[in-house]
Amino acid sequence: MLDNEALVNEIAKPEDIVKDPYVFEFLGLPENKPMMESDLEEALVRQIEKFLLKLGKGFMFVGTQQRVTFGNTHYYVDMVLYNKILKSYVLIELKTIKLMPEAVGQLNMYLNYYVAEVNDENDNPPIGLILCIDKGNVDMQYALGGLSNNIFASKYVTYMPDKKPLKILFYRILQLPKRKCCHEQIRYFFLLL
Repeated sequence: MLDNEALVNEIAKPEDIVKDPYVFEFLGLPENKPMMESDLEEALVRQIEKFLLKLGKGFMFVGTQQRVTFGNTHYYVDMVLYNKILKSYVLIELKTIKLMPEAVGQLNMYLNYYVAEVNDENDNPPIGLILCIDKGNVDMQYALGGLSNNIFASKYVTYMPDKKPLKILFYRILQLPKRKCCHEQIRYFFLLL
């Protein structure tokens, strides 16, 4: 018999460190109020220990607004972490809007820079994570597909939704015929309950 805890805690590839969604209730941000990316970043840095614990095992904080320079143009990676288990930098872009293809291209550029300019010989390729309020569906599959870099998009929420409506919706999903039941929806509800 397999040990379920060992399976849950095993980190062997970049996908193993990505969760969807992330619940940032610990930030204490107001519900349904628009915010700027800088406000979200500042709140995460203020609560960096809780943020790292929410991300999972092996994460270390490197910094925020890490400069990437091409020619005379400066760009800034919102947050840079390092995962000591995977031996990879993790570059995080924060988006307070729906995920747009431009964000994928921007993060891909940062990852290429890290491969060429930052990684040591013992580092594995960096991992990109875009945290956004909505990652969309079909169009993002095309934006994220076929890239040589590991880029992931995950939704985040700043508060825990009321459990009662979630449970009702969860049980309705379970009643759907198997062909209509989406595994992603079930996974989402298990994470929130």
